[in-house]
Amino acid sequence: MTFFIESLGCAKNQVDSEYLIAGLEARGLRWVGSPGEAEIIIVNTCGFITSAKEQSIQTSLSLKNRFPDKKVIMLGCLVQRYGAELQREMEEIDGFVGLDDRQSLWQLVSSGVQGEAEEGSSGAGASGKDLVTSRRRFLSFPGSAYVKVAEGCSNHCSYCAIPLIRGELVSRRSDEILEEIEELLGRGVVEIVLIAQDLASYGRDRGTRELTKLVESVLGLEGEFWLRLLYLHPDHFPWDLLDLAVSDSRLLPYFDIPFQHASKPVLSRMGRSGSARTYAALVEGIRNRIPRAVIRSTFLVGFPGESDEDMETLLSFQRECSLDWVGVFVYSREEGTPAYGLPARVGRKVAEARKRVVEQAQIAISESRLDRQVGRTLDVLVEEPVQGKRLYLGRAYLQAPEVDGLVVVKADTLEPGRIYPVRIERRAGIDLEASLA
Repeated sequence: MTFFIESLGCAKNQVDSEYLIAGLEARGLRWVGSPGEAEIIIVNTCGFITSAKEQSIQTSLSLKNRFPDKKVIMLGCLVQRYGAELQREMEEIDGFVGLDDRQSLWQLVSSGVQGEAEEGSSGAGASGKDLVTSRRRFLSFPGSAYVKVAEGCSNHCSYCAIPLIRGELVSRRSDEILEEIEELLGRGVVEIVLIAQDLASYGRDRGTRELTKLVESVLGLEGEFWLRLLYLHPDHFPWDLLDLAVSDSRLLPYFDIPFQHASKPVLSRMGRSGSARTYAALVEGIRNRIPRAVIRSTFLVGFPGESDEDMETLLSFQRECSLDWVGVFVYSREEGTPAYGLPARVGRKVAEARKRVVEQAQIAISESRLDRQVGRTLDVLVEEPVQGKRLYLGRAYLQAPEVDGLVVVKADTLEPGRIYPVRIERRAGIDLEASLA
């Protein structure tokens, strides 16, 4: 029996889908690369914010309309959060599976499958528990792989539904993580991307934060590879990571730090302890220690009670810190979260206008930061060719998968999934143009 997975939402959902593919293949099913080829279509949903929920529902219904004779199953975060409602309202869909209900998933897809794998080998849980580490298929570009080191979050930011969906922080064992990374490196992966809802808190559920120790262990592995860290909470940033980045170039000086805001009153209502002053000090401290460091962040605008003064504080912080990359989101009012009932809600039109102001301001900042790279020689992980042209698309250390700009490399023949030294010749918007060094 053949199956296809449509993975929606964040990188964490993508890696969950990769584990799921491995688990289902271990059960005897065959993965195919398009829904038209599949007998079963699984939609790995996202239920984090309103737009993601809408996308998950629309995608599932669209696939069922396009392929009415195929079995369409909704799985993951949205089902975990709204399973009963979805079953009542979406009768067209053939099945609904939450995060940990591997048995229900197996029952839904098992029709026609001959035999079963050995007990415990399926690893089909989308939550990342009972993982199959032997992933054979990746939904990312060649050469790069996400490795989830923890599930859930215990920060309980007032706007965030992650604890409601994924639960409290649960860290994977370090030996299990290292075993997975060793296997990935042995199979030619050259960029390891550690991810979690709150990477900086890895190990906190066991009594102490262990991220730096884990990174040290990864860097103890032999070989030339990149190690990238995503989603480091600013209120407990692990400063000792900077020493590791200085001493070992394999740890990329790329810091993804979701500040969310800079106004102290807004941050307090969000359940965060930071301020414009403390966050600016964090940025300055990173850049003083590592001048070539790249910092990405996310800002959340339109939070209840956000005033024009709060917005000016955020814009001032944005100008002062000159972050390399910023993603901007409008607050999504999520039932069950502490912020759901907060007064002084900001109108949607006002919030969207504020988002556009921040995004417009960021364009010039990002372009200015990129201009510093012109004339430099950088290592670039090539991802894919540009059809019909002597060009390849890739990423340098300053660009994380899927969210930042790219490096366009002029060359005759390059191999996707390999790292090449290139000389940056110019900036084109938020991308860089280069030739082989």
